[in-house]
Amino acid sequence: MTEQLDGSGSIPVKIHGRTYYLRGDGDGSYLEELASIVDTKMREVAEVTGTADTLKVAILASLNLADDYLKASNGRMPDNRASDRRLAKLVTTLDEVLAG
Repeated sequence: MTEQLDGSGSIPVKIHGRTYYLRGDGDGSYLEELASIVDTKMREVAEVTGTADTLKVAILASLNLADDYLKASNGRMPDNRASDRRLAKLVTTLDEVLAG
């Protein structure tokens, strides 16, 4: 069910278990779709990596979405197995960076 934008133009969406209020034009279905894509990707990343750190999950999900976008822009569809391997490598690198 599509939420309607409130008087301020905000719509509540859930991403990775938290509610966020997004602003935009229209009936809200586009914002819900965006939130759904981000939520799905964050859940996939959390499952694959086993990490509960929301910041790490968000960064890795963003990198995965950017990778998907660039590949789609170049006419190449992502290979899930290759993506999983890259994701595992990114997790290791991110852990090293955050550990200092």
